[in-house]
Amino acid sequence: MKIGVVSDTHIPIVAPSLPEVVLETFGREGVSLIMHAGDIVTEEALFDLMAIAPVRAVAGNMDMPSVKNSYPDVDVFEVEGVRFLVTHGWGDPITLPERIYEAYKDRNVDVMVFGHSHSPCNMRKDGVLLFNPGSPTDRFYTKRRSFGLLEIKEGSVSGSVIFID
Repeated sequence: MKIGVVSDTHIPIVAPSLPEVVLETFGREGVSLIMHAGDIVTEEALFDLMAIAPVRAVAGNMDMPSVKNSYPDVDVFEVEGVRFLVTHGWGDPITLPERIYEAYKDRNVDVMVFGHSHSPCNMRKDGVLLFNPGSPTDRFYTKRRSFGLLEIKEGSVSGSVIFID
């Protein structure tokens, strides 16, 4: 099973819509689920994603009140035997992966998906995959825009970051 992952789209503030390469890649890869790790800004930003696959999203610090009222800060769920935690994140981007891990390590999950820093992360800590797809629309804190794919095979999950530029 393949899962598309985006975060920090900031639509329509940073860009009017998602880059076509994101939608094309998710369609071509046949993703069965899409995760959005916050800073959606407006719910309209999710419509193109929803046309491809079901979307699980969390609210971020830059989201409009309507988004913050519609989506949780943290979402924990299981897909094909793999437990996921999705959250946005907070504070200093450099130490964000470690802070995410420390804050949620007792939640008994296999994957922690987060955003906020706009900087991709694809690493394991104590067996937990820490995955940040970066931002497909903004280069704040990083030189390249990006998004991600997660793949579940036989109860194991791996991540890949796809750079746009």
